[in-house]
Amino acid sequence: MKFEDIRRKVIETGLKMLNMKLVVGTWGNISARIPGEDLIAITPSGVDYERISPNDIVLLDMKGKVIDGHLKPSIEWPLHVAVYNNRYDVNAVVHTHSTFCTAMAMARKRIPAAVEDLVQIVGGDVRVSEYFLPGTKELGQAAVKALEGRNAVILANHGCLGAGPDLNETFKIVCVVEKAAKATIFAQILGGAVELEEDDIDFMRDFYLNKYGQR
Repeated sequence: MKFEDIRRKVIETGLKMLNMKLVVGTWGNISARIPGEDLIAITPSGVDYERISPNDIVLLDMKGKVIDGHLKPSIEWPLHVAVYNNRYDVNAVVHTHSTFCTAMAMARKRIPAAVEDLVQIVGGDVRVSEYFLPGTKELGQAAVKALEGRNAVILANHGCLGAGPDLNETFKIVCVVEKAAKATIFAQILGGAVELEEDDIDFMRDFYLNKYGQR
């Protein structure tokens, strides 16, 4: 089987997403760029995460053509392909329908840059993309626009998308964004979130990228 290791990593991420209740049923989708190839590995359409096998993960080229796989790819493949074709720093995409991000998406409200871990991992606030139907090229274009300078976006009336350097980091992104969405809604009860200054955001983003952790 071609690229079995990365196919297994996509499945592992899907199971973590399901266990963290970032999706219900078969909704949401995950992909990863194949290192050294103009290909991505993406989850199949409408298959339970607990039933997906490595052979079920579909390989697509950067135009969305199926290169390997016996199942249909996620309906959101145009969204994933658009991100990869416009963001060469992105090697993984995780799209969730998590509860609090979906609430922000329904209200079409951005997540403000008001908490430190969010700005460190995302780069600032989480913008809301313009609404388009799922599975459309226009949705991908809108997401790319809202992702400029960021690693996450709220898809209007839909959910959240995280885009990062690898599957582990991208899964962490969507978890932090969901926490920030929940905290933002709670902060409204207390009078609203107070956003961080731009200089502080830039400092913390740089610290996270270049100094945080064991390097």
